[in-house]
Formats: sequence, C-alpha cells, structure tokens
Amino acid sequence: MLTFAFDIGETIVRDDRYWASWADWLDIPRHTLSALVGAVVAEHRDNADALRLLRPGIDLDAEYAAREAAGRGERIDETDLYPDVRPALVALRAAGHRLLIAGNQTRRAAELLRALDLPVDAIATSGEWSAAKPDQAFFAHLIEFAETAPDQVVYVGDHPANDIAPAKAAGLRTAHIRRGPWGHLWGDSPAAAAADWRINSLTELATIVA
Repeated sequence: MLTFAFDIGETIVRDDRYWASWADWLDIPRHTLSALVGAVVAEHRDNADALRLLRPGIDLDAEYAAREAAGRGERIDETDLYPDVRPALVALRAAGHRLLIAGNQTRRAAELLRALDLPVDAIATSGEWSAAKPDQAFFAHLIEFAETAPDQVVYVGDHPANDIAPAKAAGLRTAHIRRGPWGHLWGDSPAAAAADWRINSLTELATIVA
C-alpha cells in the first residue's frame, strides 16, 4: 500500500476565503487583489507579492498578527474544502493507504485543518517545519513524516513547480491535479507532464492506484 500526501491550497482547500479576507483587511476590492494574484502567479512570483504591490513595504507577519488579534484572522471550515476531498480520502483509506496532508501553510492552518477531523493519519505545514516548498528541506521533512521509503509516497498537488518537480527530485511519486490558478495555468507545462499521474479530481486516485 502507498502513502498519499496532499498539498493544501487549491488541492484540499480553495483559496477564495484566504485572499478575500486579506482584501477586506486592507480595505481594497476583492477583485483587485484577485487579479493581482493572477498577475504575479503568471510571472512566476511569490503570490504574496500581490499584497506587496498594493501596500509597498508591508510587514506581512505584523499584519497577520494584527488580523488574528482583531478576530479577523485565518479561518478554514468545511465550506472551504473541495467537494471531492472527503469522498477521495474515504475511498483511499478503505483501500488501506496511509494518508497525510502537508503543504505551505501556517501553524494556525494546521490547527484549523485538524479541527475538521478529516479521515487522514496526520497533518503538518511548512509553518510547523520551518521549511517551505519547493525547498528540498520540506520534502526531507515529509519523507520523515511519512515513515516509509520515498518511492512509496505519492505527493498530490496543483502547482507543477512547487509540488511536482521538487517532489520528484526527492524521489517521491507525484500526481498533478488540474485545478486552481496554478493547476490550470501550468497544466500543460513540462513539470506537470512529468507527474506520474495527471488528474482532474481527487476521486480519480483510488481508481488509478487500483
């Protein structure tokens, strides 16, 4: 049996609420921020650069802390999950696979995801590991977290450059899911094409590995 490790943003959860909450906090139109996120993504830049363009010199850590203190901080609930998440996890678990969630998110995001009681074995984030994708240190943590050989781990993600390419470099198997801005924009890129599997829904995984 395999260990499946799932990216978080635009693989497990939609990022709609995340960016909308930042727009509301900075008092700017949601569409403006959304468009800028798309623009920096297309330029292969850090998506947080969208916030830096709107507020030059912004201290993102300080603003994040201020939002939390004001009761307007990070939130993840059942409505943020893609609809195929629970059915896919249930099917994979029933088939005997081990399931992990690990992505570039904050410590707070890890707490919120654990509170959803998803049918997975463990959850971790880059904020807890102090290492973020595409750095190989993240995948070294992931391999240790998985407690199995790298070639027995399938990393599932939407971002070819951050998820698929570095996971393959670390010796993991990979599945690219075509959804979200990154998944669609770079869905036909060489990095996406190099994935072991290419899917449009997480529910496809149970059939593929069978």
